[in-house]
Amino acid sequence: MRQIILTGLVVAPFAAIIVWHWSILGAFGIIALSHGLVLYPTLRPNVQWLGPVMTRFETTEREVWLTVDDGPTDDTAALLDLFDARGVKATFFVKGVLAEKHPESIREIVRRGHTIGNHSYSHPSATFWCLPAWNIAAQIERCNLVLANILGAPPKLFRAPVGTKNPSVHPVLKRNGLTLVGWSARAFDTKTSDPDRVVGRIMPDIAPGTIILLHQGRRESVAMLARVIDEVQARGYRFVIPPTDRLRTNK
Repeated sequence: MRQIILTGLVVAPFAAIIVWHWSILGAFGIIALSHGLVLYPTLRPNVQWLGPVMTRFETTEREVWLTVDDGPTDDTAALLDLFDARGVKATFFVKGVLAEKHPESIREIVRRGHTIGNHSYSHPSATFWCLPAWNIAAQIERCNLVLANILGAPPKLFRAPVGTKNPSVHPVLKRNGLTLVGWSARAFDTKTSDPDRVVGRIMPDIAPGTIILLHQGRRESVAMLARVIDEVQARGYRFVIPPTDRLRTNK
């Protein structure tokens, strides 16, 4: 699909020129369609058209994967204590600029048995989808370098800011041995401070192999994570970190 979309972008202007002689609206339609086929998978998280996005993991057990975005922040220590108390393992997708300032938090996350993923260097959430190729590469590779300097090796997982990506993202990921991770349960917890609403959004999507997306660094982040963990565990699920060979693209 990716190759069809990119080929369409190249061919569309020439096709539009030819069609222009018969139909101006038809010419504009061709251009609009070619751009729409790029914008849709760019702006819609988890859409696979430009390359694979892992949205589940393979398991026959009642297991889910908790992923926490946007750290490390002031509540990292409290989250680690919460996870220890509940027997939870998670993956933290961190911003390179924050990891650079708080390397001890990154080391502590790993020391406590959790894993680290790349969430870009500065998390340009409003513009990541339209950044040029060189800037996409800088965001991903600079974060990788920061984490490699702290931990001795770069991460293997990447999550795009707010899930957006453009045609430049997957080539950079391939070059750096990174896997793009999406989610299958999302609470929009950056838009609310109500733990009940967060639980209400997450729980309908809980199933074996679900990837849960939550965030840290907000006023109620710890409370919201605690509520989700308690509700999920009450249903008999365990929080695990799956190996990369069990990650799947089907939502």
